[in-house]
Amino acid sequence: MTRCGMFTGLGLIAVGILALGGNVLTADDQKGDDKHSAHSEQCAKACTECLRECESCANHCANLVAAGKKDHLRTLGTCADCADFCTAAAKVVSRHGPLTGTICVSCAKACDTCAAECEKHSQDEHMKRCAKACRDCAKACRDMIKHLGHDGDR
Repeated sequence: MTRCGMFTGLGLIAVGILALGGNVLTADDQKGDDKHSAHSEQCAKACTECLRECESCANHCANLVAAGKKDHLRTLGTCADCADFCTAAAKVVSRHGPLTGTICVSCAKACDTCAAECEKHSQDEHMKRCAKACRDCAKACRDMIKHLGHDGDR
């Protein structure tokens, strides 16, 4: 490679770094990034587990509604919606996206709503598991928000 080609290649790398937000980690930054990665991993796992429980619970509720138990219609909706929020949160958190705090705020609120609905049917083991997964996910999202120093009211 010629010297000119080498500098052009380095210039393209620099432009790429700037386009990604200009974040180049130093050794000191890496220590903080490891802590961030641990929070992100925990949050993404909680979101993934919650989306699985919510999808399963939505299916369970659909069967109950089909059997004539219409009081499960709202729970079916909150479970389906919550699963969508959890899916988005798991993806954004996993890639350390710049909107991690924003999606975590929304996901925690969706999880609170879903958990409250499922807890209305606490005698149902399926819904108990869903409510617990939602509460765990909301906590993980709030921990992530706190770690980021994100304003939870946005």
